[in-house]
Amino acid sequence: MRVNRAWLGLVVLMLPTLLVAIDATALLLALPRLSADLGATNVQQLWISDSYGFMVAGLVITMGTLGDRIGRRRLLMIGAAAFAVFSVVAAFAVDPLMLIVARALLGVAGATLAPSTLALITNMFRDERQRGKAIAIWATCQFAGGALGPVLAGFLLQYFWWGSVFLVAVPAMALLLLAGPVLLPEFRSDRAGRLDPASVGLSLVAVLLMVYGIKQLTVESVPVVPAVALVVGAATGFLFVRRQLRLETPLLDLRLLRNRPFTAVLVALVFAGIAMAGTGLLVTQYLQSVLGFSPVASAVLFAPMGLGVAVGTMTAPALARRMKQTTAIAGGLVGSALGSLLLVGVDSAGALPLVMTGIAVLALGTGPLFALGTGLVVGSVPPERAGSAASMSETGNYFGGSLGFALLGTLAAVVYRSRTDGTSDSLAGAVAAGRHLPADRSAELLHTAREAFTAGLHVTGVVAAVIFAGLAVLILTMRPATRTTPAALPDYEAARS
Repeated sequence: MRVNRAWLGLVVLMLPTLLVAIDATALLLALPRLSADLGATNVQQLWISDSYGFMVAGLVITMGTLGDRIGRRRLLMIGAAAFAVFSVVAAFAVDPLMLIVARALLGVAGATLAPSTLALITNMFRDERQRGKAIAIWATCQFAGGALGPVLAGFLLQYFWWGSVFLVAVPAMALLLLAGPVLLPEFRSDRAGRLDPASVGLSLVAVLLMVYGIKQLTVESVPVVPAVALVVGAATGFLFVRRQLRLETPLLDLRLLRNRPFTAVLVALVFAGIAMAGTGLLVTQYLQSVLGFSPVASAVLFAPMGLGVAVGTMTAPALARRMKQTTAIAGGLVGSALGSLLLVGVDSAGALPLVMTGIAVLALGTGPLFALGTGLVVGSVPPERAGSAASMSETGNYFGGSLGFALLGTLAAVVYRSRTDGTSDSLAGAVAAGRHLPADRSAELLHTAREAFTAGLHVTGVVAAVIFAGLAVLILTMRPATRTTPAALPDYEAARS
C-alpha cells in the first residue's frame, strides 16, 4: 500500500514537472499569432517569450530552499494554484503588457514546482532502486517536455486560438490540487532558519542579470548593455556567495560543492545543456530556413530530440543495474558525442534523415546523465537538504540552456559571416534580401547563405561532440557518490500529514 500511494503520488508530480518544461518552449509557435492579435512590438515579443524563463531561473534557488523551510508540499500547492490562475490570465490577456506580466508571474509560480517535485521524490521513495526509477520518470518529464512543447502548441494552434496553449495547464494543476494533499507527504527541515531577504534579493539580481546578458548577446548588435549586465550580475553573484558562506543557515548551501561527485554532475548538467541547446537552436533553424519546412512541420521533425531524451532517461535505471552509474552516464555521453558528429555530415543531399538520426542519438545519450546524474545530486545529500540540491540542479539547467543559445549561436553566426565574406549577417536577412533581386542573383545568394549556415551547423556539431566527450572523461574520473541508505530517509507514512 505504501508503494502504491508513492507511485500514485509520482503520477501527480509528473503533471507540474511536464507543464513547467512545456510552458518554457510552447510559445515558439504561438508567438507570431498572439503578437498579431495583441499588436505586440518586437521588444514586447522578446519579453513575452523571455519573462517566464527569467523569473523561473531567478527564483528557483529561493523556492527550492523555501520548500525546505515551510514545507515542500505546501509550497507545491501554492505554486500550482498560482500557476493555474495566471495561466487563465495569460490566455485571456487583452494587450502585450498584460501578457508580459502574466508570463512573469507564471515564472514565479513555475519556480516553486520543479525543485519541490524533485525534493519530494526523495521523501516518497525509501528504496534506492525505486527512487532511481522515480527520478528517471521525473527527468523524462523535465527534459522531454521542453522539446515536446512546440509539438503540443502546433496541435493546439491548428484547432484553437493561441490562449489554449496556456489553458492546457489548468486541468492538470486542478488535479494536482485535489490529489496532492492525499497522495503527497509533507516534509520540512527541522533545522531550517529564517529566510534571509538580502540573500533572496542578491540571488534574484545575480541570476536575472546573468541570464539577461547571456540571452541579449545573441541579439544585440552593440553588446555594451549585455556585457554590463554580465559584469554586474557576476559581481552580485560574488556578494551572494560570500554571504552564503557566512550565514549559519544560508539560502543556498554552497558547502554541498565540497562533494566532488555532486560538483562534477552539476558541471556536466550545465555543459550538456549548452551542447543540447546550441544544437537544438541550429537544427530548428536548419529545418525551416535551409530545408524549407513550416514551423509546425519543423516542430514535428524535431520531436526525435524529445523522444530520445525520454527513452534515454527511462532506460537509465536498467543500465545502472548492469554497470556502475558513472559508467552508464559516461557511455551515454560518448553516444551523444557520436550523434553530434553525425550533424557534421549533413549536406543538401539526404540531409533530413541524418539530422533526425543525429539529434535522436545525441538526446538518447544524455538520458543517463539527466536521470542518474540528478539522482546522484539529490542522493548525495541528507533529505533535509534535498530542496537546496534540487534548486542548484535546476539553476544549472537554465544556465546551460541560456549559455548554449548564446555561445553556440554566436559561434554559428561568426562561421556564417565568415563563409559569406561579411556580405550577409544572417540567413533570414539573406532570404529577405533575395526577394528584391532578380531570380538568378536571388538563387545564388540563397545558395551561398544556406551553405554558410550549414557550415555553422557542422562547427556546432564538432563543438558539441568535444563537450560531450570531455564530460564523459570528467564523469569517469570522479569518485562514486556516497549512497544515502534507506534508514536515513524519513518513513513515507510518517511524513504524511
